Amino acid sequence: MEWTTWLILLLAYLFGAIPAGAWVARYYGVDIQKVGSGNTGATNILRTLGAGPAALVAVFDVFKGGIAVLLARLFNIEGPLLGGVALAAVLGHNYSVFLRFTGGKGVATSFGTLLFLDPLVALLTFPVGVLTMWLTRFVSAGSMIGGLTAVVVTIALGRPLWEILTLLVLAGLIFWTHRENIKRLQAGNERRLGDKASNSEVAK
Repeated sequence: MEWTTWLILLLAYLFGAIPAGAWVARYYGVDIQKVGSGNTGATNILRTLGAGPAALVAVFDVFKGGIAVLLARLFNIEGPLLGGVALAAVLGHNYSVFLRFTGGKGVATSFGTLLFLDPLVALLTFPVGVLTMWLTRFVSAGSMIGGLTAVVVTIALGRPLWEILTLLVLAGLIFWTHRENIKRLQAGNERRLGDKASNSEVAK
């Protein structure tokens, strides 16, 4: 690949790597990576700091992925490279250079990239994920079902192969980052939406 391609992917990664959750929690005097799940995403922020900070983090995490795709499109980037931009932004969130290559689980940032990559697929996927969360009260279940739904919808709509593969990789990343949640779901001790985390709780 040309150096410009690597530069574009690097910038997408760095944009995705902005650790909003860690910075918001730090403002409140909390090291979010040492509380609850240790995750920097909105769900752990909700359990630790409440709805307001969680909403702020969620919006930022969604739009940092979306804006990475939008900026790439402004420079006439389309096709597989645009899929690479989306993937780089999510990898930045999950493995942030600002957090020693740790971070979140990539759900909100994945949705943000999809929202700007293919708004119709995003709008068809979103209700399924939210409904799953509402019915089960498991954010992890809604996240994983949402990831799978996006792949199925993309195939059903006959989208290009590069887009299908991009969403397949993003869904795979969601399952990978939720591997401990899957174990807890199987064991019957997964945290439910609304459960609180205390500052003394060891991250797990």
